[in-house]
Amino acid sequence: MTNFMLGIDIGTTSTKAVLFNEKGDVIQKESQGYPLHTPDISTAEQDPEEIFQAVVTVMTAIMKDHKDKKISFVSFSSAMHSLIAVDKDGHPLTPCITWADNRSEAWTQKIKHEWNGHNVYRRTGTPIHPMSPLSKVTWLVQEHPEIDSKTCKYIGIKEYIFHKFFDDYVLDHSLASATGMMNLEKLDWDEEALNIAGISRDKLSRLVPTTEAFTPCNRPLADKIGLDAETPFIIGASDGVLSNLGVNAIGKGEIAVTIGTSGAIRTIIDKPQTDEKGRIFCYALTEDHWVIGGPVNNGGMILRWIRDEFAASEIETAKRLGIDPYEVLTKIADGVRPGAEGLIFHPYLAGERAPLWNPDVRGSFFGLTMSHKKEHMIRASLEGIIYNLYTVFLALVECMDTPVTRIQATGGFARSGVWRQMMADIFESEVVVPESYESSCLGACILGLYATGKVESFEVASEMIGSTHQHTPEEEAAKEYRQLLPIFIDLSRRLSSDYTRIAEYQRRLIHK
Repeated sequence: MTNFMLGIDIGTTSTKAVLFNEKGDVIQKESQGYPLHTPDISTAEQDPEEIFQAVVTVMTAIMKDHKDKKISFVSFSSAMHSLIAVDKDGHPLTPCITWADNRSEAWTQKIKHEWNGHNVYRRTGTPIHPMSPLSKVTWLVQEHPEIDSKTCKYIGIKEYIFHKFFDDYVLDHSLASATGMMNLEKLDWDEEALNIAGISRDKLSRLVPTTEAFTPCNRPLADKIGLDAETPFIIGASDGVLSNLGVNAIGKGEIAVTIGTSGAIRTIIDKPQTDEKGRIFCYALTEDHWVIGGPVNNGGMILRWIRDEFAASEIETAKRLGIDPYEVLTKIADGVRPGAEGLIFHPYLAGERAPLWNPDVRGSFFGLTMSHKKEHMIRASLEGIIYNLYTVFLALVECMDTPVTRIQATGGFARSGVWRQMMADIFESEVVVPESYESSCLGACILGLYATGKVESFEVASEMIGSTHQHTPEEEAAKEYRQLLPIFIDLSRRLSSDYTRIAEYQRRLIHK
């Protein structure tokens, strides 16, 4: 009898469920979106109940069409750094505060500069930044004692969902390593981090390996979904580390680059490691697999901004012709020479995480002249996103003890040939794009196969993932980028104090 596996990916903008057979072929996928509430420049929240309902909806939709199939397990991937305060009955006292929320900025600075933040980072692997639950909990405890006094647990979105299924607060080592509060060596909550946050360990969930299986799940819920309540739920890991598994970037020197709304660049190593300069994260996949890398805020969201603000007439034409608007944008960019005739775009429209770790950085065009047109600005914007990822890549290479062997690229951007070639030229490396766009869900299922003993290693990934596109660098383009990259990097360093000044000015405008 053929067995099937169900991967669930709880993302920032939607939850996906993908049904695979055990060879890794996609049988069916379902997706349900939900809004991100951003009432001001610092706030980014979601409704946890809405996300839970999305999980139930996508699972139900798949089970409705596949009642007769034997599901070996359900395995979970989830976005990192979310925080929800819940009371003793499990009711949320706050919305789900996402990684993009910056309200803990002032406390982040305090942790970083006054409270031994760098040493905490070296032990916990999460850079000191407002995205981190360490900063968020500190902010809530300090500024909202009325919430803290009623809080029974501080949890993330996956814990909220698992609690609905199993009435237990559990957190996998992978998501825990992204809280800024777990000691990577001990795989336990870090005492100093808890002291900084102002909480005791009973306010946090019980820690478990990413391979831990849970059963039986809540029966009325299982019946509603159409799932056997005895089906094992593998707790799984974070979307970032599972994406490496899901694109088969698991060997020494293999790097995965993902660009969705935001972006990230990562590689797998066999024991935890952090960076003296504090530029990269270190997150757990299993006890023997650790992922180091850097996340960027500014990926596909920059393209959406260009679409909405620059290209209204082109998009209108695309709609009439039934063409994907993003395809139109990349076509326009393709008409401009590499290097956009000396126009450089710093894509920091949403502050930035790696490698600058500064929420105050801001975007800019540099080198504008009368001869530049809209298409140059579009090309420069796309190049700026890749330049920025390349700077994270440089930090990562410094921390790796093996040379880079190849780059596996995924995410929405990987569908664009123009962008893939641009990456090969800027990175001066072969770029390979795997067939599966569902890398986090597939990664969750590969981890599930490993957890249930069906496979002995992650090597099985290579059989499940075909590579469809390969791009090698073109020397002419690479030569242009070699001249422009140092300017891109130098500028972002030189403008450090000016970024702060302009950000403070913008904040004052909001509070007027």
